[in-house]
Amino acid sequence: MDEVEHTQRQVVIVGAGMAGAHTAVALREEGWPGAITLVGAEPHPPYDRPPLSKAVLLGAAEGSAFDIDFTALDVELLLGRRAHRLHPDERRLDTEAGPIAYDHLVIATGAEPRRLSGSHAAPRIHVLRTLDDAERLRSVLAARRRIVVVGAGWIGAEFATAAREAGCEVTVVEAADQPLAGALPAEITRHMADWYAESGARLLTGAQVSAVADGTVLLADGRRLTADEVVVGIGARPVTDWLAGSGVDLCPDGSVRADERLRTSVPEIYAVGDCASFPSARYGERLLIHHWDNALQGPRTVAAQIVSGPAGAAVHDPVPYFWSEQFGRFVQYAGHHTGADEMLWRGNPTDTAWSVCWLRAEKLVAVLAVGRPRDLAQGRKLIERGAVLDRGPAADTSVPLKTAVAERRGG
Repeated sequence: MDEVEHTQRQVVIVGAGMAGAHTAVALREEGWPGAITLVGAEPHPPYDRPPLSKAVLLGAAEGSAFDIDFTALDVELLLGRRAHRLHPDERRLDTEAGPIAYDHLVIATGAEPRRLSGSHAAPRIHVLRTLDDAERLRSVLAARRRIVVVGAGWIGAEFATAAREAGCEVTVVEAADQPLAGALPAEITRHMADWYAESGARLLTGAQVSAVADGTVLLADGRRLTADEVVVGIGARPVTDWLAGSGVDLCPDGSVRADERLRTSVPEIYAVGDCASFPSARYGERLLIHHWDNALQGPRTVAAQIVSGPAGAAVHDPVPYFWSEQFGRFVQYAGHHTGADEMLWRGNPTDTAWSVCWLRAEKLVAVLAVGRPRDLAQGRKLIERGAVLDRGPAADTSVPLKTAVAERRGG
């Protein structure tokens, strides 16, 4: 085995996506004086993922590389190197190109799309996660192929939106009885289902895919759908298989079990972004958040922890946030809700702009805004404050959400 040497204290970041790249930036901002090595499985310079399902997919942009000068930050980029194994006792990371020594290690390997069983080798079955995925699918849209999208979640809706905008014939197949079934209640999503038909896309719910072959998608009920190409958007899983045997604790969902400061079960190893779950005091449960904003906030906690120790690191307990553009609508969500939380409408879901608030013991814990960005911005701040809402004003769209607060009455 190659000799592993380093002459100064080194942070190795495994994963060159949003979380990994911004951990490197945050370390320099916190004053880390040692070496920083950013290891990425893909050959491309670190890039932003949200534009892949929007501007890059439609050809409005050639890429989405981060505007970060890694040379000026003295960050070594090791690209095209997939992590194979971790040896904490030896402070060593094994990659395809050889071992790398570290003093601190940050796990930021993100998540990868779930695939249909038996579809890995099929040439016309696609996922949308990487820059290479987007470039392949861009040619599919340009050719106006007949496309079947498996999964009516966030990524399925965004891809269907882009495909219809490109003039493709689109059928979306969803195993659940409504789109976004795992994210939002049926009272909301039944209205969102209408968006598909408005765009010219066909939505089939309660439809389970049993096989894909020879340009045909076979459903469990016997129906056959003709497809030139199939795009699968059925969720994602943390990329953590390479941690087997390392002693880094994983949760049943495959995520790295991080604590409130994003430390793992192994000293000097941290986890951030889509691959890491953390305990949220705000919501009273462990959260695994596959969204851009979490991958942006977590690096600050990790960097402060590495540079200053626990005394200098704030607890990582953000208000989750994400946004989606689908079928001509701007959809935003902040917070976290459960089925037990009270739901409060602001506006009519048949209109172009409306919102939904979720209350827990009268406190605002989440808000969904469709075409109402001000509700989202104000609601997110109220969630951070733990504000109690007055239901009457909160349900009145003529009243700014920020003024519908009952705290002044001792709430």
